[in-house]
Amino acid sequence: MRVVTYILIALLLLLQYPLWLGKGSWLKVWDMGKQVEAQKQTNEQTLKRNAALDAEVRDLKRGTDAIEERARSELGMVKQGEVFFQVVGGEGAATASGVVAATPPTAKIK
Repeated sequence: MRVVTYILIALLLLLQYPLWLGKGSWLKVWDMGKQVEAQKQTNEQTLKRNAALDAEVRDLKRGTDAIEERARSELGMVKQGEVFFQVVGGEGAATASGVVAATPPTAKIK
């Protein structure tokens, strides 16, 4: 009777091995679920970034306002007939060199 019990226990362990440690085991399924969740978060962040870039491209294609804004802020350009004033030591944001610069709204010369 003891031999039959040991054989049945051995068979039970052999049947349980693939369930817990085999190719399609519960541990691998659980790990794969975590990887899927991480990929979903990455995809969501990428979709948000793509939507923002798409909106910017549409804005640049449609009107000149976005182009004008970029030219003013990034390139320091001024429209023809405008005067650019730069106030040093005013209520502006401090730059990395410690110089404070503020740019009030530009005034048009008529």
